[in-house]
Order: sequence, then C-alpha cells, then structure tokens
Amino acid sequence: MSAFLPAAPSAEQQILVDQLKDGTVSRLMLVGIEGSSGEARAALSQGLASRLRARAEFAAVSNGEAGSFERERALLFGSRYLLSPAVTPARFSEAGLNAAIGDSIAALALPSGAWLKTLLPADPSGETLQLFEVLASQESASLNEGVWASRDGKRALLMVYTRAAGSDTDAQEAAIGLLRDDFGATRASLAGRYPALAESRLLLSGPGVFGVEARERIRDEAMRFSLLGTLIIVGLLWAVYRSARALLLGLVPVASGALAGVVAVSLGFGVVHGITLGFGITLIGEAVDYSIYLFIQSGSAGAAGDGEWRRRFWPTVRLGVMTSVCGFAALLFSGFPGLAQLGLYSIAGLVVAAGVTRFVLPLLLPSGFAVRDLSTLGERLESVVLRPLRRLRLLVPLLALSALAILLWNHENLWNRDLAALSPVPAQQQALDAALRADLGAPDVRYLAVLGGPDREAVLRQAERLTPRLDGLVAQGLLAGYESPSRYLPSRATQEARRASLPDAATLRARLQAALVGLPIQPARLEPFVAAVDAARRAPLLTPASYKGTSLALLLDGLLIDRPGQSLALLPLRAPQSGIDAAALDKALAGQPVRLVDLKTASNRLYAAYLDEALELVAWGMLAIVLLLALVLRSPARLLRVLLPLLAAGLVVVAGHVLAGVALSLLHLVGLLLLVAIGSNYALFFVGSERTPSLLLSLLVANATALAGFGLLAFSSVPVLAALGGTAGPGALLALLFSVMLDRHEPA
Repeated sequence: MSAFLPAAPSAEQQILVDQLKDGTVSRLMLVGIEGSSGEARAALSQGLASRLRARAEFAAVSNGEAGSFERERALLFGSRYLLSPAVTPARFSEAGLNAAIGDSIAALALPSGAWLKTLLPADPSGETLQLFEVLASQESASLNEGVWASRDGKRALLMVYTRAAGSDTDAQEAAIGLLRDDFGATRASLAGRYPALAESRLLLSGPGVFGVEARERIRDEAMRFSLLGTLIIVGLLWAVYRSARALLLGLVPVASGALAGVVAVSLGFGVVHGITLGFGITLIGEAVDYSIYLFIQSGSAGAAGDGEWRRRFWPTVRLGVMTSVCGFAALLFSGFPGLAQLGLYSIAGLVVAAGVTRFVLPLLLPSGFAVRDLSTLGERLESVVLRPLRRLRLLVPLLALSALAILLWNHENLWNRDLAALSPVPAQQQALDAALRADLGAPDVRYLAVLGGPDREAVLRQAERLTPRLDGLVAQGLLAGYESPSRYLPSRATQEARRASLPDAATLRARLQAALVGLPIQPARLEPFVAAVDAARRAPLLTPASYKGTSLALLLDGLLIDRPGQSLALLPLRAPQSGIDAAALDKALAGQPVRLVDLKTASNRLYAAYLDEALELVAWGMLAIVLLLALVLRSPARLLRVLLPLLAAGLVVVAGHVLAGVALSLLHLVGLLLLVAIGSNYALFFVGSERTPSLLLSLLVANATALAGFGLLAFSSVPVLAALGGTAGPGALLALLFSVMLDRHEPA
C-alpha cells in the first residue's frame, strides 16, 4: 500500500496516510493459539503474554487474564471523579448522594456484587461503576479458563500492540520474530505439564503481519521468477550462441540496466517499493534484446559486422529506446511515488542497457568476435513460419475490430477500481484476520468521525459535545458503539468543572449525615469516600503524561493527532451487524462540526484517482510516442504500419482479459506500456528495408527472451506481478506476430 500513498495528500487522504503509517490499528497484531486443551492453551497464553510484556518492542499485550490491566484500572479508579460523566454539583447534593448510594447498595445484589462491595466504602456514589459501564460497552472477547478465547472455545486469543509504527516493516518483522521465539520458548517450558502442547500452533494476523508477509512474497517471487527467467534466457541464448563468452557478454547490458534502475530510484526516492522490485524482473526481458540484436544481426562478420550493425540497425534500436522513454517518462509526473518509481526505473534501466550495448559492449568484444552463422536457421524459420503468417494479414484488423467491439460492450466493467484487487494477502489469511477480529472484538476501523481544532483542548471539547449525539445513534441502532479520546482525557474545562463539583470534607460529611437517612449504612463506614473526594479536589488534572506506561497511552496517541497549527480527534465508529448506513449517519450528524471519513472508500477513491491519473499520463505518453514516430518516419503509411500492430496487440490482450473475467488494474496498464516499449522495436524493424534472415531470427530470439522474462510472471500468486506478466508477455508475442503479418517485404 505504501506505493499508493500520495506525495501531497488532501485532508481526507492525510488521515488515511496517518492511519496506515502510524495509526494505533496499524500496530495491532492479532494472536491465536490452537491445539491441545483449553487449560493448556490458557497457560500458554499467560506465559506468552508475560514474556511479551517484558519486551520493550511491545507497547501493550492483552489476553483477558485477571490483573492484566491492573495499572489501567488503578489509574482510572484514582481519577474517577475527573473521568465520570455523572460527576455534577447535583450528584453531591443530599438528594443526589441519597439516590447514588441507594443505587450502589441495590447493585450489591447483582452477580458482580462481591466486587462492588469492596468498592462501596471508597466509592458509594458508584463513579467507578459508571465509568466501567462506559468502558465495558466496548465489544470484547469471551473468557475461557481465565483468558480470552474464541466463541467456540477452541482458540486462545491475544491482542498485541507494537511500539514501532505499522509502516516500519523491518521493525514489524523483528517483532513478529520475537513473538514466535517467545511462543516456542513458552511452549517448551510448559511441555512437562502439558505434553499435548506440542501440537499447538501460533496464528498471527494484523496490518504489520500483512506488510511483512506481502514484502516477503513479493521479494521471494521476484527472486524466484527472476532466477527462473534468467535460467531460461541463458539456456535459450546458449542454444543460439553456443558460446559462453557471447552469453556472458550478452548479459552485461541487462546487469547494467537493472543496477542503473535501482540506483536511480534509490537516489530519487530514497526507498525502492516492492512493486518496483518486481517490475525489475521485466527489464531482463527487454534489456537482453539489445545484445541479441547486436550479436545476431552482425552475423559472423566479426568487428566489421559490428561497425556495419551500428550503421544499419542502431538507428532503429535507438528510435525504439526513445519510444520507450516517451511512454515511461509520462509516469514521472505522477503524484504517486509508486508510479513515478516505475517510470524512473524503466527509463534509467533501458537507456543504460541500450547505451552499454552501443558504446561499451563493442569495446569488450575481443578481436574477431562473432557468433556462429545462423543464416540457415533464419532462412528455415522464414519459409516455415514467417511466410505463411504474411498470408494472414487481414486477420490483424479483424482481430483488432473484434477486440474493440468486446471492450466497447464491456466498457463499464473494464477497470477494477477496488484497491483490494492488488492485495498480495491470500484469501485464507484475510479470512483468518476476519475470524480473529470477530472473536476479539478488535477494532476494524473503517468509519471515523473526525474533529478538528486549533489545539487539543478545542477538539476534546468538541468530542464532549458530540458524545450525546453519538450515544443517541447507538441507542437507535445506527452504531454499535464508538471510541472517543474525551472518555480518557476530558477537556481541561470539563475536568475543572467536575473537580469544582466536589464538596470539601466538612460539607461532604454533613451532606452524608442527611443523605444516609433510611439507608442501611453508617456515615463512619464512608470515611474512605470522604478522603478520596478530598484528595481528588487537590489532585492535578489528567494529561496525556498521566497515562504513560499504560496501554491507554497508546490508545490516546491514536485518537489525538497533532499537526502544525491544528489538532485532530479521531472517533472510530463501530458498525452494527447490518453495517453502517453512511447516508443516514451523515444526515444524523448534519450541523455538527464533524467530518465522517470512510477509510475503505477513501482508499478506493485514492486508488481510483491513481488509476485515472495513470490513464491520463499514459495517454500523454502515447501521444508523445506518436509525435516522435511521425517526426522520424515522415510517412503516414509507415507510421500506421508501426502503430497498427501495437494497437491491435493491446486491444486483443485487453479483450482476452475481459473474456476471462479479469478486470484491469493499474499494473495491467503498466504492462501495456511494456508492450508498446517492446513491440515498437519489432514494428520499427519491419518498416525498414532490411529483411535479412539474421534480422528475422534476432527478433524471434528477442521475443522468446521477452516471453521468458514476462510470461512467467503471469503465473505469480502476487497480483501486481501476475498483472504485469499477463499483459506484457502475450502482448509482446502478439506485437511480433502482427508486425510479421502486416509486413509486405520479402526477405533478401
């Protein structure tokens, strides 16, 4: 996702960027433990949580066990008179105290009465109960054997928050490694008591886990397909050259271009995205073409052949490179770093590969260097394959028109504007994440109510004013619940008002004498209450620093965002079972100084903008290519013969995807750019006057290497790589076939 974040985001996009990069939810890891008995899983959960809490890499670890939130409970209990929304002057009047203490005594008959009885002397007005009722309204997991468990009781559950930002993939990977190590160590330590734990397994999910696994998959598949493609290309070139020296020299432009691409992107952006890394594989398939043209088209004439090649063929290769540069240069103007990286990588890689072929490679060739004579093979291919293809030239416009008709018929469903289409996370992992979140009641933040103001105090006051409206929406069923920073950090004005509501010790004792008339409790038993209220009157107000060292500090960090000259309060909204009716919610919040942000819609809108911008940039790139070719070729007929096979190949490939039920994504568009970059080389050679067997053979070999470089990617499990390969691979083949079909010249 990082490749799709804009360099200059709008206000809504900035919220999305903040949540993806550094939001609390981005730091969340969902942990499941399966196997063995419930008692054994509980022991493993407790042992693992204990080890993780001792590590600085984890900000909070929760598994539901008693005592796991003692620091938080103690802090909330000690600050109850500043936090409880029930604290008002009326609450501490004689009538208010009588009603509140009466309610607390009545609550002793509840199942939680034993716990309330211990609180009664210090909190007879029930502020703790009021406060915990609000906090307990947030959905949480069920308990089994004293720890959180799934609804069927077959899985122990934990929630872990890392200190590192979710966008810090290296730190997330390190945290995952530590968690796995601690799981193994804890299981080993309990093996004596619970032998069946040997069958237990660890389940992990969450944004950080997704990011690490996605990077690994892209990196692993990029390396695997790169290696496999290189082996196929090397095998193919060996079969053609039968010379280790020619083979090694032919790979020099490839290595130079790949290195130049990485260096250019690193210097220009500071970081190379995984998509760019995967795209680097495709450079192999095109960069190797240049040395193929040099070696095969020079024939067996040695150095003289090399000089002849520069005179006869280099201008065509140079024009092909310029065509590719025009196409990819348009991407440099993208406001999205990922797209701009692809453009820079391609330009740097292709220009350097072509330049090395033209200026460096001839200097590396030994005196008299030449590949074996392949003219006989070229003549055989001409008679068996190419000549019959030329008789099918009418098939090209027929296929192009048919493909165009298919696209026009399906134009509404041509592009997939859902960012999930590019997700490298397997469906099985997504299902596990959904199951763990459902069992834990973990935040799956999609909707946010966003408040803005000049400082934190202003947005906290706004959050307090919005609370009654949100409570009403929960009562109506429009929301299942919500979170607010003002629950844990009321505004300074509210805290001061609540503190001012507290009477001094003498006044409180006098009011208690009257308030307890008719109640089964004596004033003397409530002296701890008098002392607590008196202490609260002198206690400092709550600040974010008050929560340091607790899990609530992390929560507040995620709900309050400070920017230069502005503060934001984020209120995550929890959807009911039927989902959130955004239109009804907008209507209900009309007139409030709040912005409703749907992060899923925002991310899809962001990707759609990315796609629209890419389409516009590619259109400008195509226009630049047409103008360049028109300027150089100076013939409408020759221009049409270059453009028609490229256009036909692109239309047929896209129509093939549509017929296969595959909607196009951004990377399909980049694949079409590659098609033009590679196919233009073929088409340009066929508008020249040269028709030697060596020329035709060089194009066939170059096309075979392109298929090895691109075609393999179509089988990748990573959508971005599969999109590139599934477009550029068959597109390159069709571009060559259509160029041959439209060729009217016979070979020399």
